[in-house]
Amino acid sequence: MLEKNKQIVLNGKDALEVLADIEFILISLHKMGSYYADKPVEDYRKATTDFIDNEKVTQRLAKVRKIISKNFDSTLGDDDMDDIERHLEKIKFWKP
Repeated sequence: MLEKNKQIVLNGKDALEVLADIEFILISLHKMGSYYADKPVEDYRKATTDFIDNEKVTQRLAKVRKIISKNFDSTLGDDDMDDIERHLEKIKFWKP
């Protein structure tokens, strides 16, 4: 990891924006899980899918990622990857 990337600083406005989106998604999903705990799983699945689509959860998460990653130094290492790429390369993404 580059020395510059060992400490990343977010300004207060950005940090609050990230926290608001995370809180909205996390608490909403928690409340949905509690509400649908004793209801048919199909209703829960539809509600969560609708929530993700209607509340633009993927766009919100993309914004969070952009805010957090914008302050990283993206200088490429000997492996032609920056610190973020290198750290995220081990993620096992969903596949159909």
